[in-house]
Amino acid sequence: MCGIVGYIGPKDVDSVILVGLEKLEYRGYDSAGIAAIHRGKLLLRKKAGRIKSLYELVENAQIEGHVGIGHTRWATHGRPNDENAHPHVDCKHQIAVAHNGIIENYEVLRAELEQKGHTFSSDTDTEVIPHLIEEYYEGDLVEAVRKAIRRLEGSFALAIVSSLNPEILIGVRKGSPLILGVGNRENLLASDIPALLSHTKRIIVLEDGEMAVLTADGYEITDFDGNPVDKEVRVVEWDADMVEKDGHPHFMHKEIHEQPDVIRKNLERYLKWNEFTLLKDFNLRRLLLNKSKILFQAAGTSLHAGMVGKYLLEFLARTPADAEFSSEFIYRSPVIDHKTLLVAISQSGETIDTLSGIRMAREEGLEVLSIVNVVDSSIARESDYVIYIHAGPEIGVASTKAYTAQLLILTLLALELGTLKGFISEEEAQAYLRELKTLPGKVERILSQEEKIRKLAEKYYNFNNFMFLGRGINYPTALEGALKLKEISYIHAIGYAAGEMKHGPIALVDENLPVVVINPRTSVFRKTLSNMKEVQARGGRIIHLTTEGTTEGRDIAEDTIEIPETLEPFTPILAIVPLQLLAYHIAVLRGCDVDKPRNLAKSVTVE
Repeated sequence: MCGIVGYIGPKDVDSVILVGLEKLEYRGYDSAGIAAIHRGKLLLRKKAGRIKSLYELVENAQIEGHVGIGHTRWATHGRPNDENAHPHVDCKHQIAVAHNGIIENYEVLRAELEQKGHTFSSDTDTEVIPHLIEEYYEGDLVEAVRKAIRRLEGSFALAIVSSLNPEILIGVRKGSPLILGVGNRENLLASDIPALLSHTKRIIVLEDGEMAVLTADGYEITDFDGNPVDKEVRVVEWDADMVEKDGHPHFMHKEIHEQPDVIRKNLERYLKWNEFTLLKDFNLRRLLLNKSKILFQAAGTSLHAGMVGKYLLEFLARTPADAEFSSEFIYRSPVIDHKTLLVAISQSGETIDTLSGIRMAREEGLEVLSIVNVVDSSIARESDYVIYIHAGPEIGVASTKAYTAQLLILTLLALELGTLKGFISEEEAQAYLRELKTLPGKVERILSQEEKIRKLAEKYYNFNNFMFLGRGINYPTALEGALKLKEISYIHAIGYAAGEMKHGPIALVDENLPVVVINPRTSVFRKTLSNMKEVQARGGRIIHLTTEGTTEGRDIAEDTIEIPETLEPFTPILAIVPLQLLAYHIAVLRGCDVDKPRNLAKSVTVE
């Protein structure tokens, strides 16, 4: 949510900033802007809409400078328009600030500053920041920034440049992510790693309460009081080409097709000598064995993974489990104690609701395990234990490969815990292991059906409502299938537990409602067939997702999608892949921006 890029060094600043902003488009935005020091003065260009519009503005500006900041805005305070786009500047047009987060006390600060003669030109909370810095400036820009940020309440990542001191770039973090890129005679700031990879793989992750002052040749990191902070430089494993489309029409399409490799590499990482090794950390293993309840908390797609995790832990490890929306968990009074393990799931590792859930749990004395993709993210750093899903950078806003990687990790966790607890015999464990190793190939077989699924999309893309039904461990698959469709195609879609359909949603069923029934051959196969007949009796148009070779239901369904046969706990990994493809092709046919759907952000870092 929102993207920040800052640069100081010998390269053309406009090129670095604009390309960096493009790398952060996946975070979601409605406007973009750039501020740079041009011939000793602050030059500002910003525009509502896509970065393409900003390119056109900058092409006419001919920026001759080597320090600047850029921003992609996802609106919170103030409508998406040119005036509310970032960066924002002070009255004298000497200080520019790009901001990710929310300033909770901005109204009080704005009233105070207006009384002192400051004039505001936007409706944003951010604009108070450059005016505060201006108010406190007495010849030392860094000290003025320190005084200003002490007045701010809320969450913020800031990038600041000024013609008052054109030799420095300032970054500040409290509650929103900000990363320093350490280059060769150049340094950068960014909200996320992809914006840095073209220039450096050496990064420093700023912590809350830290401030960085960058020059082309070095950097200094302090706390908000000016005390030096030693930070470790980490080398990122990702390569720049990992965040390119590699010949695919969209990042989402590429990431759907990367899923076999993601599964294969995680199996190679976490299965050794024909044994489960996910819990090789003895302390984590002992922790899981000693907990009486597992509580997953997550948001969006990650919550659906947690819901599958609940089924897996109960079925394979006989461990009580639950899954909660992070945004609800933090605002109620959950009954938890030291025997409860909180498991946070997040692709980005920066989801603010999930991070808040971790902090609340730790205040209650709970231990926290996080399952995340991004190494050294905030959630990873604030957890007691971390399991990485190793999905690589996921650029498409609608999560695909991260979801299947999360499912795989949760499956391995449940299998290993069930084995340690004695609920899975050695013979059963080996059968599970053999089947796990077939999953990459089975996902490839599903992907080979893409043309069939695309033709199915051609048949249904003009419908404006969909229903997804699933039972048991594939009830979350119905939720995720519906979410994928609504996220990227803007079709209204609901996911429902198939057995609950007759308690209300059946009223929606008629000849204008496609109903996708997720029904591989599992223990609830025949129960779900009965639900299909209920849909058929009311004229619904059924798309039956089932196991290869299944004949039952073909006389009921209008269309059938097949997945390879697998063991019941593994069916969610296979069943979601054709639903991702169906959503993708429907969205393409409807002319939607698949990678950057409207109003959405990849990483939601504000409440």
